[in-house]
Amino acid sequence: MYKTIGLLAHVDAGKTTFAEALLYHTQTIRNRGRVDHRDAFLDSHEIEKARGITVFADQAEMKYGESTYFLLDTPGHVDFSAEMERALQVLDYAIIIVSAVEGVEGHTETVWELLRTYGIPTFFFINKIDRTGADPDQVLQDINRELSGDVLDVSSWAESGRMDDTQKAWLAEREEALLEAFLEGSGTAETWNVHLARLFQSGQVYPCLRGSALLDIGIDAFLGALERLTRTAYDPQLPFAGRVYKIRHDEQGTRITFLKALQGTLKVRDELALGLEGDRRTEKITGIRKYNGQRFVQADSVTAGELFAVTGLTEAHSGEAVGVLHDPIRRELVPTLQSKVLFEPPLHLKEVLRVFHLLDAEDPTLGTRWDEALQELHIHVMGKIQLEILEQVLLERFRMKIAFGPPEILYKETITAPVVGCGHFEPLGHYAEVHLRLEPGERGSGVTFVNACHADDLSLGYQNLIGQHVLEREHHGLLTGSPLTDVRVTLLTGRSHNKHTSGGDFREATYRALRQALEQAENVLLEPVYQFKIKVGLDQLGKVLTDIQQAHGRFDPPETGAETAIITGVVPVATFMDYGVELASMSHGKGSIMLKSGGYEPCHQTDKVIARKNYNKDADPAYTSSSIFCAKGQAYSVSWEEAPNKMHASVER
Repeated sequence: MYKTIGLLAHVDAGKTTFAEALLYHTQTIRNRGRVDHRDAFLDSHEIEKARGITVFADQAEMKYGESTYFLLDTPGHVDFSAEMERALQVLDYAIIIVSAVEGVEGHTETVWELLRTYGIPTFFFINKIDRTGADPDQVLQDINRELSGDVLDVSSWAESGRMDDTQKAWLAEREEALLEAFLEGSGTAETWNVHLARLFQSGQVYPCLRGSALLDIGIDAFLGALERLTRTAYDPQLPFAGRVYKIRHDEQGTRITFLKALQGTLKVRDELALGLEGDRRTEKITGIRKYNGQRFVQADSVTAGELFAVTGLTEAHSGEAVGVLHDPIRRELVPTLQSKVLFEPPLHLKEVLRVFHLLDAEDPTLGTRWDEALQELHIHVMGKIQLEILEQVLLERFRMKIAFGPPEILYKETITAPVVGCGHFEPLGHYAEVHLRLEPGERGSGVTFVNACHADDLSLGYQNLIGQHVLEREHHGLLTGSPLTDVRVTLLTGRSHNKHTSGGDFREATYRALRQALEQAENVLLEPVYQFKIKVGLDQLGKVLTDIQQAHGRFDPPETGAETAIITGVVPVATFMDYGVELASMSHGKGSIMLKSGGYEPCHQTDKVIARKNYNKDADPAYTSSSIFCAKGQAYSVSWEEAPNKMHASVER
């Protein structure tokens, strides 16, 4: 039975050490490595060894009991949380490591919420119980209070194989059908074990164990619990379907696509279908690799449930479904900062762009973008540490000495009310017309596309092409040129010409229709915000509340105890991204702050940002709101204000 498990944690909770312990106990490795000794099996990259943190999600294969486990060790630092999220796409089960000293930390909450979004059954392991200051009982209480009240300590059960009355009563509280069995004292030990496994697999119970990965305490018990509580049911007889979860390039520049087989079997030389419905394409698998750390062996085939890598795919991207599966995974974590790429001769822009597009394939959140107006190259990032790692990657892998400008806030734009836009593109020998309705979408929904065009107006192929153009790239807003978001775009109608229309014509018409609609809309500038939780002494409560207000944030009524207060709320990233340093100084290191992405909200200083960006909507080389018509063999431009009166198709506006 194949099972994929992922290790997740806040940085320094001991996650990689825990992975080493699992691999050692399953005889996958002969000697346990240590992060501080720079010899951990899954932190094998030189950058990871030097930093002492996990940057890349690497995998190992281990066998225990009747199962083969694929183990994914994910980054714990918030700057690399996008790499962590990509690994979640293929997990059957997750293990959150929590330090018995530090307890629940900021990134722990982010990880927990992502796992619930993806619906992945989750274990907890309270690590470092040997450390001075460790309080695993208090940490368990914090987990129940701050993450979920459905976390059950199963340490004693893992050792004995039998549930005590307290644990049975706890389960009976969560399922009425078990209450009668508990009150009557019926059911064998194995029956109650089956109930625990069922409730765990359905996401109703989250088992928790404790120990010390470094001192080898509690590892055997955990492995036993893992084997008894987990199961999978992958079917190798169905047509092949898989999910891409990682892209890498080897030393020769060969693109390596990492997948999980969700059903069926895949062989070398098979043709593999990928892409969205209406845009399916096939590529041939030229090689299959089974990785264990950095080492791999070639294979002729793989079957349902396995993690593996292939060569031959040139276009697949992380999150994409392949085979008979079509649905892509939507990412929850998005960068809120952008940075300028700085380089000097002899480096040439063309070569730098080539390298960054390669890195884009490995990390799609980078979003490399060349700003033609500013003649600048920008990338999206999670934080400063990510930029430092990128500098090292570029130097070591590509021998490029590149620096980055300081991270800046990544703003977005949206609209407040529905509006209809039109675009016409008819230079001599070309023809396309598009009519779109733009409406505000749900916050965080991005740009979505709906097709309401009748087949009598426009062929289905051209309709699908317009949808691709709407979704194929970020579109610039009018206020600052920032990416458009939270907009539902509906294709109302369009026109083509039997002789003169080509595919590129609809790209031009679609972009012009989008822009023409935005010209009529009430545009809103959005900024990223944090959801925060701050814990300070009562004597510092007033100062912190004042700081939040001055940072244009808002807070819930504080929770006060005998000596401390907990404040939660929302605050702009722009005004609060460095507040942790100030809080540490003010509280002499005793205060704590947890920050996690809270999405986007209307900007608190729109006019200042617009003035600073100095974006000229009429001089954007990528977009224009005017349309092109043709008369007597001559093309001429029509402004967005006059364009609706010239259109060949009509819609209700």
